[in-house]
Amino acid sequence: MSAPRLLTRRRLLLAKIEATEGVDAIPSGAANAILVKSLNITPMEATVVSRDLVRPYLGNFENLVADAHVKVDFEVEIAGSGVAGTVPGYGVLMRGCGFSETVTVGTDVLYTPISTAQESVTLYFQQDGAQHSITGARGDMEVTLAAKAIPTFKFTFTGIYNPPTATSLAIASFSKFVSPLIANSQNTPAFTLGGYSPVLDSFSMKLGNAVDFRSLIGAQYTQITDRKVSGQLSFEAVTPDVHDFFAPALTAAKSVLSLTHGTVAGNIVKFDMPGVNTNNPTYADSSGVQMLQIPYVGVPIVGNDELTITIQ
Repeated sequence: MSAPRLLTRRRLLLAKIEATEGVDAIPSGAANAILVKSLNITPMEATVVSRDLVRPYLGNFENLVADAHVKVDFEVEIAGSGVAGTVPGYGVLMRGCGFSETVTVGTDVLYTPISTAQESVTLYFQQDGAQHSITGARGDMEVTLAAKAIPTFKFTFTGIYNPPTATSLAIASFSKFVSPLIANSQNTPAFTLGGYSPVLDSFSMKLGNAVDFRSLIGAQYTQITDRKVSGQLSFEAVTPDVHDFFAPALTAAKSVLSLTHGTVAGNIVKFDMPGVNTNNPTYADSSGVQMLQIPYVGVPIVGNDELTITIQ
């Protein structure tokens, strides 16, 4: 009898905050399942050391493993939790990317970046009977919102390698995830940059976490060592007398950026950046309409305030 084949479609990701860094938090399908797409894993990323011995013949040397870690990346649809002031299903991932989580019951959940005491996550990647447990994981995040498409968070996590095990797929509950909204005029009601509201085509943002895997004698762990928020905007160009987007780019003046996606409480996601520094605006064509494409970086004002994500 041949061994059972693993089906690519039968996959599941679980995630849970660790009480102790690097110690398996034992996520469950009922409480910790993450609804994702574009799920990919590098199940073993090892540093190897060649023995490089002196021998009287040709040939390879043994490669000894110095350390091993795991990387996993995936997308999560940008949406609320269904109830204002309730943590969304992806909240654990935000915390694992160096955000604090502040819940105001019945109102909103606020995510702001932090520079110390960043939490770690245990991830279970389950592949039709095989489970990879990734402990001590921390990550980076990107946002993509474009007209006529589903907005997404893209997460990339790095964590400690643990030997895979034969484990049945968990019974998953995705009750913390609600249907997303397409980005368009009806569903994305507000976008402003420097006090002006252009016709937006796309918004992208990279959190820019530097996630470092450290393997020393006596300890191995992941650590977020830096954060550099950046992104790009694309919107319909206007004449300078309507609004001048070139002057701030030339003088390095900071602009306030705000984007709201969703209109009904329980499914509103808001991005606020008080210190956007734009640079090098360029023109581009879109079906005969002149667009302006502007790269930007998010600059802290007083510290840990360059970005706020509010789930309402």
